[in-house]
Amino acid sequence: MDGHPIESLMKTAMESIKEMIEVNTIVGDPVETVDGGVIIPVSKVSFGFAAGGSEFNVSRPKEDSAQKQQLPFGGGSGAGVSVQPVAFMVVGQGQIRLLPVSQNAMLERVIDIVPQIIDQIKNIRKSE
Repeated sequence: MDGHPIESLMKTAMESIKEMIEVNTIVGDPVETVDGGVIIPVSKVSFGFAAGGSEFNVSRPKEDSAQKQQLPFGGGSGAGVSVQPVAFMVVGQGQIRLLPVSQNAMLERVIDIVPQIIDQIKNIRKSE
């Protein structure tokens, strides 16, 4: 046995995570809309990893001190991945907008629109 058994557990778990996570997981594939715009999803990716093990010393008569004794090993590893959408980037009509998906998105959207509403009110007053 070249390395400790925990090494193979960790290697297997990390390779599995690597297969699940790629750049398109964070910034998704663009989707083209009917009017020629493009929507790109943006996500938050979190992952966790744990591994552990234990060797059990079984009482055996010492055979030869030069011979390396392999102790029984028990171990495990695990990983978890969470993907949460955070925003959508909308490209089209000569502009780029970032539309957040959070709970505060409505308030942020209202704050973004306030200057446009003020301009429209000014235009209405001028025309009267």
